[in-house]
Amino acid sequence: MAELPAFLNRGILKRLLRNPLTQRVLRNSGYMLSGNTVSAALGMIQSILAARLLGVEAFGLLGVITVFASVVNQLTSFRMGEWVINFVGEFSAEGRHRHAAAAFKAGALAEMSSSILAFVLIIALAPLGARFLAHDPGTAWLFSLYGLMVLANLIAESSAGLLQYFDRYRTLAAITIAQSALTLGMIGAAFIAKAGLAAIVLAYLGGKIIWAVAVTLAALVEAGRQWGRGWWLAPLSLLRERGRSMLRFGVSTNLTSTLTLVTRDSEVLWLGALSSPLQVGYYKVARAIINMLLIPVQPLISTTYREVAREIAARQWLNVRYLLRSGSLISGVYSVATALILAFFGRYIVGLYGQEFLPAAYYSLAILLLGVTVVNTLYWNRIILLPLGLPEYPTKVTLVAALVKIALVLVLVPSLGAQGMAISLSAFFLGTGSVLAWKTLQRLRASAEATEVAAMG
Repeated sequence: MAELPAFLNRGILKRLLRNPLTQRVLRNSGYMLSGNTVSAALGMIQSILAARLLGVEAFGLLGVITVFASVVNQLTSFRMGEWVINFVGEFSAEGRHRHAAAAFKAGALAEMSSSILAFVLIIALAPLGARFLAHDPGTAWLFSLYGLMVLANLIAESSAGLLQYFDRYRTLAAITIAQSALTLGMIGAAFIAKAGLAAIVLAYLGGKIIWAVAVTLAALVEAGRQWGRGWWLAPLSLLRERGRSMLRFGVSTNLTSTLTLVTRDSEVLWLGALSSPLQVGYYKVARAIINMLLIPVQPLISTTYREVAREIAARQWLNVRYLLRSGSLISGVYSVATALILAFFGRYIVGLYGQEFLPAAYYSLAILLLGVTVVNTLYWNRIILLPLGLPEYPTKVTLVAALVKIALVLVLVPSLGAQGMAISLSAFFLGTGSVLAWKTLQRLRASAEATEVAAMG
């Protein structure tokens, strides 16, 4: 590595920036960060244009339509990105490349089946979503229309996981930026033409399709590069010896994903059912702005997971703890600084979407800042327990937290609307983040002690 500037060449920053593990995490996160940051900026412009074109209530209705399809898709999903990273990585580390190819093939087939099921469910449930969530039966066709994005995402999660494992973060970043730019172009055209809700739905649908197809094609090319043109002929019978653990991993991550879905990713639907599209519009703006805090940290999750999974497999416990400390330092400094900026200037940012979003959207944003700052700092709180052999523990913790959050939603949302939802989410982040981080550190300590005892014996 080149010589560091003098102000960085000392103390903890020197150690942090010179460590090869941290360098890899920061490099790969940098690719994803650049893609996600540009995408977030373009996404904010997209939502500002959409909000100004549609108004609060129709903007909330847009959120209900798009989230409905995403929620149903995630409901059947097994988070195959993490699954692919874990098992393709495991077999690749052992030099069993045909097994690794079979693992990717199995993940893609499982995801394809779940995606087709999700699309069928969207079509079947669209009339109910329009009636009870959007409070407008006439919008059922828009729910079905946006559901087409699920078919484009047939194996997108598995594909993204494969690209991450083989260090193709730059490719993912480029695809993310291109997708956001094209979506913005379509929304901009709708804004200039003063089009309606259907045009905006089509623009978002187009962006989703572009991303999914590009990621899938890139992953198929990468698979051929790594395993040869006939990689897809690797028999699934090669995985028989690991079938039980693979199934256990997939079911556990699906259950955790489902619980997260109920408690966090489906909030717009809860708001639509218990309140109104108007409150959805306020909350959607608050969540769009809070993404300025969330999105830059999200790349650390996948890049840290990749490195930590390798170090855990090699039983390098000091390296694991170092990665977690370094990651928390980086994300914590950014999160606290950004949260303070949003607290002071949030009203002006909300005003960009339209003065009718004030003050409700700002109050929701202010409430979310506390929980998001904490969970950002402890961003690794769930993922590290997977390679540590505790995939069920996050599920159990999330289940308890989900029940508490649902109770809060039922009590607070009918009277407080968007602000009630913000309170429930912030509490959920604080509770689950703290408990899972504590369990992770406890497990790491026990594993390190067991390794020392084995070495001495």
